[in-house]
Amino acid sequence: MIVRFGFVAMSMILENASPSRTMTFASFNKLNDREAGIRKMERIAEDNLRSTLRIMKHANAHDIHMYRFSSKLIPLATHGDLADWDPFVVLRPTMKELGDYAIKTGMRTSFHPDHFCVFSTNRPEVLVNSERDLDYHIRMLEAMELPETVKCNIHMGGAYGDKKLSSERFIEQFGALSPRYKHRVTLENDDKTFNVRETLTAAEAVGVPMVLDIHHHAVNSGDVSMDELSAGLWPRIARTWKLEEERLGLKEGALPPKIHASSPKSLSDPRGHAEFLEPEPLVQFLRSVASTTPRIDCMLEAKSKDAALLKLMEDLKERAAQEDGIRILDGGTIEIEP
Repeated sequence: MIVRFGFVAMSMILENASPSRTMTFASFNKLNDREAGIRKMERIAEDNLRSTLRIMKHANAHDIHMYRFSSKLIPLATHGDLADWDPFVVLRPTMKELGDYAIKTGMRTSFHPDHFCVFSTNRPEVLVNSERDLDYHIRMLEAMELPETVKCNIHMGGAYGDKKLSSERFIEQFGALSPRYKHRVTLENDDKTFNVRETLTAAEAVGVPMVLDIHHHAVNSGDVSMDELSAGLWPRIARTWKLEEERLGLKEGALPPKIHASSPKSLSDPRGHAEFLEPEPLVQFLRSVASTTPRIDCMLEAKSKDAALLKLMEDLKERAAQEDGIRILDGGTIEIEP
């Protein structure tokens, strides 16, 4: 099985390359000239996009083939008091540069809207805001001219006192969205509420691929053992990606299943993400599915971002020298056997 690793948004190695510089609405409101404030936000966004392109080039130089864009590329983009502002008019050329670079290098990119994007909500205003936030992310992908293989990863949301009812509400409310939304989404199990089985059931019901987070599963496994995850649920998760390949008319294996990996921050904070990754749980899971899965793409959610990925590759290189079944293919890719 071929496994490619990626990292999230920031680089801990490059200097002066933040993709998430912002302006608060309070600061914007203090400006006497509204148009001048909007131009300033557009300049900040332009800087964020330029930094993103630097980070992507840095990743490519290290043979890293996966990258998650920051959701904060455009300051205040979804703020209700700025609904009449369309930043894409100015930013579209630079955004297309990012998309062109991703396509040219074959880099798999994505977004992960924040925890306010919840379709299990029982509040109409939250549902409206969730649609607005998802629309913002989709507009960025469209401005980059990236195909529907590039997704926005979301969680189901909260239980609101009745998890079964909330799951049904997610399926109904998300299922009512237009194909433009649904075809850009993957669904991930979370660390507190909806476990792997529940998330997979919802993903199958609404027809979107599922992203397995193995750290979230460790702290919110429900009744799913690791053996059942590998032997019973993983084939169904992989099938959600195969169905998406078929929908898009892609050749088999063109859209590998995606997983997330991170390590607990501490015993007192098992849900928090550590700076670096402890390889053993990830290696165990990868070995458990290697005989049935030709390729997996693994997004690392360690706090040290690209530095954590490079350290993981060094750890795996040392391991490969001591045992059979792991081979380093390049700076961000391994081959692993059962």
